[in-house]
Amino acid sequence: MSEIEQKIATAKKEISKATAEIIDIQMIEKVLKRYYENGENYFVKAGFDPTAPDIHLGHTVLLQKLRTFQEFGGIVQFIVGDFTATIGDPTGKSATRKVLTKQQISKNIESYTTQAFKILDKTKTIVYYNNDWLGKLSSSQMITLTSHLTISRMLERDDFSKRFKANQPIATSEFTYPLLQGYDSVYLKSDIELGGTDQKFNLLMGRQLQKIYDIKKQQAVVMMPILEGLDGVQKMSKSLNNYIAVDDKPFDMFGKILSISDQLMWRYFELLSSKTTYDIERLKENIKNKTAHPKEIKESLAIEIVDRFHKVGDGEKAKLQFNKVFAKKLIPENINKFVFETNKGLLDILVETKLVSSTSQARRDIKAGAVKMIKGNTTTKIMDDKLRFGSCTFVLQKGKKNFVSIEIGVDI
Repeated sequence: MSEIEQKIATAKKEISKATAEIIDIQMIEKVLKRYYENGENYFVKAGFDPTAPDIHLGHTVLLQKLRTFQEFGGIVQFIVGDFTATIGDPTGKSATRKVLTKQQISKNIESYTTQAFKILDKTKTIVYYNNDWLGKLSSSQMITLTSHLTISRMLERDDFSKRFKANQPIATSEFTYPLLQGYDSVYLKSDIELGGTDQKFNLLMGRQLQKIYDIKKQQAVVMMPILEGLDGVQKMSKSLNNYIAVDDKPFDMFGKILSISDQLMWRYFELLSSKTTYDIERLKENIKNKTAHPKEIKESLAIEIVDRFHKVGDGEKAKLQFNKVFAKKLIPENINKFVFETNKGLLDILVETKLVSSTSQARRDIKAGAVKMIKGNTTTKIMDDKLRFGSCTFVLQKGKKNFVSIEIGVDI
């Protein structure tokens, strides 16, 4: 095997790691060969609709694979879907998505791209906004584009089929989404496109349209598995509140990772850790042989991920703080402080400090014994949801890891 063949084999191995499916591996081999023989870069596309300001760890599965391509000659075409976000990707949705305003989209874009560059190499990334070309399509061009896909074909999609059978509304604009995503590949002449397994229909549309529009090539498709959320069942999603945000504080990120099940831990290792498959297998053997405890292994994963998205060393600090709070049952440092007037009710305090989302949730937590008052070395469970406070100072705890400092009756 020649030196170039060895490099291509190494690149293919890393690119294929933890993928769910690759369509047209020959195309990937072709662009790698050109890169190692002639230094010719190739283009790897991925689209992100800024429908929310936060990136969570589920998104980073895709971003990390993009980073892998960058290490082997790929230039990432990072598409901000400022046009497609106004429609909303219908994939997996049981109802038409709420249309975002341009102001909401603009606000989300800044946060989204900043977080993405915690993973991607900025020097090997080109950021595009698909409104720059999709927004300029004429009426006749849009009609021509929509003529390349039939309604019957769209209704073959499981999500649309279920909604159609259940007599749930499907907006005509939703049918255009795969075509618009595919047209991005036509405009940018992408060599490879990445997406989740739930995006297969949309990803293949790019290949189909490149052929129809005679781009002289068809992009390869790399599909990544969908990362389960903290519940270990449904995909990680902000709407399901089972996510770990890239911008979560080190302590919160560490604690969330430690909360996943021992079984789910290996899924996170596979899709999020930089450890090799061999190293992960060794960790499994260590647990099997009882030379290591699952909690220790999970802590190492949590430290790795915290260090990646914050500063090296923050993971170990988060671990020490976590153990301080939970193992020694002490209050964490630097908790938020709130000052209220006298005769303040407990329910209002819980809501205004954002320990709970509503007064009804506050009542449920109080009834469940999840709300405590800490004064000095004494911790008292609060069971009266009608409790009001005179002048006093204490720490209010909700659940296992949520603390705030409260001062009542101090001049405001």
